[in-house]
Amino acid sequence: MNTEKVTARRLTAGEVSELGLQDGIFVSAEMNGLPLDCYAPAFLTEPGKNFEGGFFAARTAFGEEIRVLPDDAEDRGIWVADKTGEEIEVLRSAGVLLNLALFVPNGNKESLDSLYAAARDAFGAGIVQRWSEESVAVPDVKVDLFEEPARGRKNTSGQNRDRRALDIYPTRVRFMEPSDGWKFIVEPHKEIVDETPTI
Repeated sequence: MNTEKVTARRLTAGEVSELGLQDGIFVSAEMNGLPLDCYAPAFLTEPGKNFEGGFFAARTAFGEEIRVLPDDAEDRGIWVADKTGEEIEVLRSAGVLLNLALFVPNGNKESLDSLYAAARDAFGAGIVQRWSEESVAVPDVKVDLFEEPARGRKNTSGQNRDRRALDIYPTRVRFMEPSDGWKFIVEPHKEIVDETPTI
Protein backbone atom coordinates (compact mmCIF):
# COMPACT_ATOMS: atom_id res chain seq x y z
CA MET A 1 0.00 0.00 0.00
CA ASN A 2 1.58 3.25 -1.18
CA THR A 3 0.86 6.31 0.99
CA GLU A 4 2.33 9.76 1.50
CA LYS A 5 2.40 11.95 4.58
CA VAL A 6 0.24 15.08 4.39
CA THR A 7 -0.02 17.81 7.00
CA ALA A 8 -3.72 18.44 7.62
CA ARG A 9 -6.26 19.36 10.28
CA ARG A 10 -9.65 17.92 11.07
CA LEU A 11 -12.68 20.11 10.32
CA THR A 12 -15.76 20.62 12.45
CA ALA A 13 -19.25 20.27 10.95
CA GLY A 14 -19.49 24.08 10.87
CA GLU A 15 -16.28 24.36 8.86
CA VAL A 16 -17.33 21.61 6.46
CA SER A 17 -20.63 23.42 5.85
CA GLU A 18 -18.63 26.29 4.35
CA LEU A 19 -16.93 24.07 1.74
CA GLY A 20 -17.90 23.87 -1.91
CA LEU A 21 -17.64 21.12 -4.51
CA GLN A 22 -14.19 22.28 -5.63
CA ASP A 23 -12.56 22.18 -2.21
CA GLY A 24 -10.15 19.27 -1.78
CA ILE A 25 -10.56 17.24 1.40
CA PHE A 26 -9.37 13.95 2.86
CA VAL A 27 -11.71 11.23 4.14
CA SER A 28 -11.34 7.61 5.20
CA ALA A 29 -9.86 5.45 2.43
CA GLU A 30 -12.25 2.58 3.20
CA MET A 31 -13.08 0.64 0.02
CA ASN A 32 -16.02 -1.73 -0.41
CA GLY A 33 -16.00 -2.48 3.30
CA LEU A 34 -12.21 -3.02 3.30
CA PRO A 35 -10.87 -1.02 6.25
CA LEU A 36 -7.70 0.91 5.41
CA ASP A 37 -5.86 2.83 8.12
CA CYS A 38 -5.31 5.93 6.00
CA TYR A 39 -7.13 8.70 4.13
CA ALA A 40 -8.03 9.36 0.49
CA PRO A 41 -8.31 12.62 -1.49
CA ALA A 42 -11.99 13.51 -1.97
CA PHE A 43 -14.60 16.17 -2.72
CA LEU A 44 -18.07 16.73 -1.28
CA THR A 45 -20.90 15.42 -3.48
CA GLU A 46 -22.96 18.56 -2.77
CA PRO A 47 -22.08 21.94 -1.25
CA GLY A 48 -21.61 21.89 2.50
CA LYS A 49 -24.23 24.62 2.92
CA ASN A 50 -26.88 22.04 1.96
CA PHE A 51 -26.08 20.16 5.16
CA GLU A 52 -29.21 19.71 7.27
CA GLY A 53 -27.91 17.46 10.01
CA GLY A 54 -26.93 13.83 9.82
CA PHE A 55 -23.90 13.16 7.64
CA PHE A 56 -21.88 14.74 4.84
CA ALA A 57 -21.36 12.71 1.64
CA ALA A 58 -18.02 12.76 -0.17
CA ARG A 59 -16.65 10.93 -3.19
CA THR A 60 -13.01 9.90 -3.10
CA ALA A 61 -10.60 10.16 -6.00
CA PHE A 62 -11.01 6.38 -6.31
CA GLY A 63 -14.77 6.54 -6.88
CA GLU A 64 -15.91 5.45 -3.41
CA GLU A 65 -18.77 7.37 -1.78
CA ILE A 66 -18.20 7.94 1.93
CA ARG A 67 -20.65 9.21 4.57
CA VAL A 68 -18.96 11.22 7.29
CA LEU A 69 -20.01 12.61 10.66
CA PRO A 70 -17.34 15.31 11.25
CA ASP A 71 -18.08 15.88 14.96
CA ASP A 72 -18.32 12.18 15.86
CA ALA A 73 -15.21 11.20 17.83
CA GLU A 74 -15.50 7.60 16.57
CA ASP A 75 -15.64 8.71 12.91
CA ARG A 76 -12.47 9.34 10.88
CA GLY A 77 -13.79 12.81 10.05
CA ILE A 78 -13.05 15.23 7.22
CA TRP A 79 -9.59 16.76 6.94
CA VAL A 80 -8.12 19.58 4.87
CA ALA A 81 -4.48 20.35 4.06
CA ASP A 82 -3.03 22.78 6.62
CA LYS A 83 0.66 23.40 7.31
CA THR A 84 -0.10 23.99 10.99
CA GLY A 85 -1.92 20.66 11.39
CA GLU A 86 -0.74 17.12 12.06
CA GLU A 87 0.57 14.44 9.73
CA ILE A 88 -1.86 11.92 8.25
CA GLU A 89 -1.26 9.06 5.84
CA VAL A 90 -2.93 9.61 2.44
CA LEU A 91 -3.35 6.78 -0.06
CA ARG A 92 -1.62 7.51 -3.35
CA SER A 93 -2.94 6.68 -6.80
CA ALA A 94 -1.46 3.67 -8.57
CA GLY A 95 -2.71 4.88 -11.94
CA VAL A 96 -5.95 5.54 -13.76
CA LEU A 97 -8.62 3.05 -14.79
CA LEU A 98 -10.07 4.24 -18.09
CA ASN A 99 -13.53 2.89 -18.72
CA LEU A 100 -14.52 3.79 -22.25
CA ALA A 101 -16.39 2.54 -25.28
CA LEU A 102 -14.56 2.42 -28.60
CA PHE A 103 -16.18 1.95 -31.97
CA VAL A 104 -13.69 0.45 -34.41
CA PRO A 105 -14.96 0.82 -38.01
CA ASN A 106 -14.79 -2.54 -39.77
CA GLY A 107 -13.18 -3.87 -36.60
CA ASN A 108 -12.24 -7.49 -36.04
CA LYS A 109 -10.00 -9.49 -33.69
CA GLU A 110 -6.85 -8.47 -35.54
CA SER A 111 -7.65 -4.75 -35.25
CA LEU A 112 -8.33 -5.12 -31.49
CA ASP A 113 -5.05 -6.99 -31.01
CA SER A 114 -3.27 -4.16 -32.83
CA LEU A 115 -4.96 -1.61 -30.59
CA TYR A 116 -3.88 -3.43 -27.40
CA ALA A 117 -0.34 -3.91 -28.72
CA ALA A 118 -0.03 -0.19 -29.47
CA ALA A 119 -1.27 0.67 -25.96
CA ARG A 120 1.29 -1.70 -24.38
CA ASP A 121 4.07 -0.20 -26.51
CA ALA A 122 3.11 3.30 -25.39
CA PHE A 123 2.56 2.68 -21.66
CA GLY A 124 4.17 -0.62 -20.76
CA ALA A 125 3.06 -4.24 -20.46
CA GLY A 126 0.85 -3.60 -17.43
CA ILE A 127 -1.58 -1.27 -19.16
CA VAL A 128 -4.09 -3.74 -20.58
CA GLN A 129 -5.49 -6.52 -18.45
CA ARG A 130 -8.55 -7.98 -20.12
CA TRP A 131 -10.65 -9.01 -17.12
CA SER A 132 -13.79 -8.74 -19.18
CA GLU A 133 -14.21 -7.68 -22.74
CA GLU A 134 -17.37 -7.07 -24.69
CA SER A 135 -16.95 -7.19 -28.42
CA VAL A 136 -20.27 -6.64 -30.16
CA ALA A 137 -21.02 -6.29 -33.85
CA VAL A 138 -22.63 -2.94 -34.66
CA PRO A 139 -25.53 -3.09 -37.13
CA ASP A 140 -25.15 -0.80 -40.10
CA VAL A 141 -28.20 1.23 -39.13
CA LYS A 142 -28.04 4.88 -38.18
CA VAL A 143 -30.40 6.88 -36.00
CA ASP A 144 -31.06 10.49 -35.09
CA LEU A 145 -31.04 11.36 -31.40
CA PHE A 146 -33.17 14.15 -29.97
CA GLU A 147 -33.88 15.39 -26.46
CA GLU A 148 -37.17 16.68 -25.15
CA PRO A 149 -38.37 17.63 -21.65
CA ALA A 150 -39.08 14.52 -19.58
CA ARG A 151 -42.48 15.88 -18.56
CA GLY A 152 -43.40 17.25 -21.98
CA ARG A 153 -46.93 16.94 -23.34
CA LYS A 154 -47.61 14.07 -25.69
CA ASN A 155 -48.29 14.62 -29.39
CA THR A 156 -46.36 17.86 -29.53
CA SER A 157 -45.14 18.94 -32.92
CA GLY A 158 -41.51 18.69 -31.95
CA GLN A 159 -41.28 22.36 -30.93
CA ASN A 160 -39.78 21.44 -27.55
CA ARG A 161 -37.07 19.15 -28.84
CA ASP A 162 -33.36 19.69 -29.24
CA ARG A 163 -31.18 17.88 -31.74
CA ARG A 164 -28.50 15.96 -29.84
CA ALA A 165 -26.86 13.90 -32.57
CA LEU A 166 -27.63 13.00 -36.15
CA ASP A 167 -26.43 10.02 -38.11
CA ILE A 168 -25.05 7.88 -35.26
CA TYR A 169 -25.17 4.15 -34.57
CA PRO A 170 -27.72 2.88 -32.01
CA THR A 171 -24.93 1.16 -30.05
CA ARG A 172 -23.43 4.55 -29.25
CA VAL A 173 -26.67 5.77 -27.72
CA ARG A 174 -26.20 3.28 -24.85
CA PHE A 175 -23.19 5.27 -23.66
CA MET A 176 -24.81 8.71 -23.76
CA GLU A 177 -26.69 10.44 -20.94
CA PRO A 178 -29.58 12.85 -21.47
CA SER A 179 -29.40 16.36 -20.05
CA ASP A 180 -30.94 16.91 -16.62
CA GLY A 181 -34.73 16.92 -16.87
CA TRP A 182 -34.70 15.71 -20.48
CA LYS A 183 -35.22 12.33 -22.12
CA PHE A 184 -33.93 10.82 -25.35
CA ILE A 185 -36.04 10.29 -28.46
CA VAL A 186 -34.44 7.92 -30.98
CA GLU A 187 -35.68 7.90 -34.56
CA PRO A 188 -34.48 6.24 -37.79
CA HIS A 189 -32.00 8.53 -39.52
CA LYS A 190 -33.44 10.89 -42.10
CA GLU A 191 -31.19 12.74 -44.50
CA ILE A 192 -31.50 16.52 -44.16
CA VAL A 193 -32.59 18.00 -47.45
CA ASP A 194 -31.46 21.56 -47.90
CA GLU A 195 -34.25 23.32 -49.74
CA THR A 196 -32.63 26.72 -49.61
CA PRO A 197 -33.07 28.25 -53.06
CA THR A 198 -29.88 28.90 -54.93
CA ILE A 199 -29.14 31.61 -57.45
